[in-house]
Amino acid sequence: MSSIAFGHHDHSVRPVRHLRAVPEPRPAPGLRLTRRGKAVVLAAAVAVIALLVVMFGSSSFAGDQAGAAPETTSVRVLPGQTLWQIAAEANPNGDIRKTVDEIVRLNSLPNASALQLGSEIAVPVYE
Repeated sequence: MSSIAFGHHDHSVRPVRHLRAVPEPRPAPGLRLTRRGKAVVLAAAVAVIALLVVMFGSSSFAGDQAGAAPETTSVRVLPGQTLWQIAAEANPNGDIRKTVDEIVRLNSLPNASALQLGSEIAVPVYE
């Protein structure tokens, strides 16, 4: 015969379910630029920088009259003489660095150490 039992629970071993943590969904990636997009952004940045240089760069004026040439004297470079010594003699109370720069510019020298022994250079006259 069969008997029906109510309230009876089957306490047999059940398989254990291991829970896994669900990874957080990845946020959608930000702006991704193609090669052409990167080129456009670079070109725009260069254009903005060029515009700023033109707007705020040094302002020079090209007129039809020549500027006043500074008064100069001619100096022969002696053995062992440096441009700094020549500048100090020409402008003893002034800024020697500016005087050296002016002599370099007047004589189209590549740098301050480009003096040639025995050459004559133009030196500004300071009062």
